[in-house]
Amino acid sequence: MTVTRENAWELLKEYNEDEGHLRHALAVEACMRYFASKSGEDEDIWGLAGLVHDLDWERVSEKEPENHTKLAAAVLEEKGYSEEVIRAVQAHGWGICSDVEPLSEMEKTLYSVDELTGLVMTTALVRPSRSLSDLSVKSVKKKWKDKRFAAGVDRELIERGAAMMGIELTDLIDGVIQAMRPIEKDLGLGAS
Repeated sequence: MTVTRENAWELLKEYNEDEGHLRHALAVEACMRYFASKSGEDEDIWGLAGLVHDLDWERVSEKEPENHTKLAAAVLEEKGYSEEVIRAVQAHGWGICSDVEPLSEMEKTLYSVDELTGLVMTTALVRPSRSLSDLSVKSVKKKWKDKRFAAGVDRELIERGAAMMGIELTDLIDGVIQAMRPIEKDLGLGAS
């Protein structure tokens, strides 16, 4: 079977029903494609990794969170996904539920943007516009400092990821905002 974006989306929906999880997958996919483009890498491969990175989340998160990425890796292997994508999916859980360290640029990027997309989306949601179009890095960094805001977002992990990528946190945040702007409607953001 040839792996396409369309069948990756269908596979994701087979394993995930929650609209929030599907929107998160779209956000991470957009970020991965954006950073692949900036790095001269394969946007389709990076995008696939972003889209399916949490494939198993709804199946394991409540009962077996330590198995997150393991079920996904098995399913993706069975479906014919490349080792590159499978390893990136495993590496995004490094230090949390996986011992696969992010080594490639794609793995480091997925590790870094996964949590950050949630902070950026939450920051946009509390703005009067509920939009990314007028969201600045400064606004995100202001919310970053408030540990009670989006308390579930692991800021240290994002900082560690930015360091692994060799990018300033400000530039990482800006890239995530830029990447998500074109799909903000799909993310439930912006004017309705």
